[in-house]
Amino acid sequence: MTSPDQSSTPQEQYADRSYRSPAALVGGVLLLALAAWLGGDALVRGTAHAKLTAVAGLLFVVPLVVAFTLRPLVRAGADRLLVRNPFRTITLPWAAVADLRASFSSEVFTADGTKYQLWSIPVSLRQRKKANRQAQRAAAGRPVRGGRDAHLGPGTEAAAPRATADRSLDELRELQERGAAREGAQGAPVVRWAYEILAPCVVGAVALAVLVAL
Repeated sequence: MTSPDQSSTPQEQYADRSYRSPAALVGGVLLLALAAWLGGDALVRGTAHAKLTAVAGLLFVVPLVVAFTLRPLVRAGADRLLVRNPFRTITLPWAAVADLRASFSSEVFTADGTKYQLWSIPVSLRQRKKANRQAQRAAAGRPVRGGRDAHLGPGTEAAAPRATADRSLDELRELQERGAAREGAQGAPVVRWAYEILAPCVVGAVALAVLVAL
């Protein structure tokens, strides 16, 4: 997750915040490198049929890798929330956002009850359990492992960490509360399908099926 520095001026307070999964980005780059290596080897040294199969396979696999690793993004601004998921881009004016939750996955709910997942803000149950244990230790006045303050009294919130997904959702809720009444934050959600991902993936899948059947 990346976010801009806070400032006292209104324009900088409402600067866009972007949320991405570093693990997904690294995994996507590695998978693309592997696909390029395997596909390139088939294109250079394979037979004519192997070359066609490699091209079809790359057309099918590369868009899927990009869709699930590099593409997901959440961008929050003064007036709206942009959610870029594997196959859809959802633009939500803050007035249309009813709730933001992070249980087993991060989700945003609209006023009519429609739910959209936030793919770029994954929920780590292990990280959440660790944060909960540290919060319990802080509430009991015991040292928090890795914390700077070793002996804070009960109820001290400074030593109670939160999981990354929970912190991100807290920030988004704050932006929603501040921006929902703005004139530019009114309107209905807009959903756009990612045809730039779907089209080559479908073409590659059909071509691959035909070549394998031959």
